[in-house]
Amino acid sequence: MLPMAFVMPKTNTIIEARQSELFVPEQEHPSRLLKTLEPLYRTASGAAYLGDSRDILKAMPDNSVNLVFTSPPYALHFKKEYGNVSKADYVEWFLPFAQEIRRVLNEDGSFVLNIGGSWNPGSPTRSLYHYKLMIALVEELGFHLAQECYWYNPAKMPVPAEWVTVRRIRIKDSVEHVWWLSKTPHPKADNRKVLRPYSADMLRLAKKGVKTTVRPSGHNINASFDKIESGGSIPSNVVQDQFANEMLIAGNNAANDAYTKRCKASGMKIHPARFPATLPEFFTKLLTDEGDLVVDPFAGSNTAGAVAERLGRRWIAIDLLEEYLEASKFRFGE
Repeated sequence: MLPMAFVMPKTNTIIEARQSELFVPEQEHPSRLLKTLEPLYRTASGAAYLGDSRDILKAMPDNSVNLVFTSPPYALHFKKEYGNVSKADYVEWFLPFAQEIRRVLNEDGSFVLNIGGSWNPGSPTRSLYHYKLMIALVEELGFHLAQECYWYNPAKMPVPAEWVTVRRIRIKDSVEHVWWLSKTPHPKADNRKVLRPYSADMLRLAKKGVKTTVRPSGHNINASFDKIESGGSIPSNVVQDQFANEMLIAGNNAANDAYTKRCKASGMKIHPARFPATLPEFFTKLLTDEGDLVVDPFAGSNTAGAVAERLGRRWIAIDLLEEYLEASKFRFGE
């Protein structure tokens, strides 16, 4: 790989970044789509913009994005330093962003939204704000719900403490919703790109064979296991591994990755609500091809952009807070 220099307009500092082996040079660089805006920084295949994503999305042309993958601030009971909107106002707040997201998506593009649930204040009951948002996205803006997926995150804290650890009348949350939405009922997707290794039982049955039988449900089980040749098993809608032979649970509390280490070494603030690379990696592989454009309008530490670059996709990241976007440069090597 050849090193590629890029300029950060804010500081005019030349930074050396490794050019992705998979980057398709004949594709237009994403920064050219926003001709009137200057990115905070750019890499071989992407650009990060500082500002309100509603304004920056408006500067992008129609039907220009293959995948929008994002995790906006949740409507939590307690205020977070990176900003979050109240449950009562959340749907009204988010829909203007979603309108622009739908406009910039290609006809076969996808919008993948990671959003966490919330407890009602002072009560051991759950808020419905995120379900109301999903319904509004479909019924008011015209998105299609391609599939409900879930992120298994064992690093979640046992909260609210009053109900989970003090009174012991509720159990710990360990999943978050990941809604796969699309402009049409037939977005681009290929589950062969995210096949998982076959289990030991599947390999054993393929070798040993099994008698043709009928399950109590009436489902026919055939003796043939020809599909074992497809290269792997179809994954479930619970995202929890990194396509490795051994299970690697997808938590978000990594303390020894390169981004975290470099933030600590330089005294820069670590984003407190990061998602693991496993999450955008799964959907980027499933829903895009090399050279496609991936956009994250609430980029934070820009995990999605770093994954897109590694996978040979182009990317645009947008965030409102400069300190987090500045630190996201650490995701792109030395």
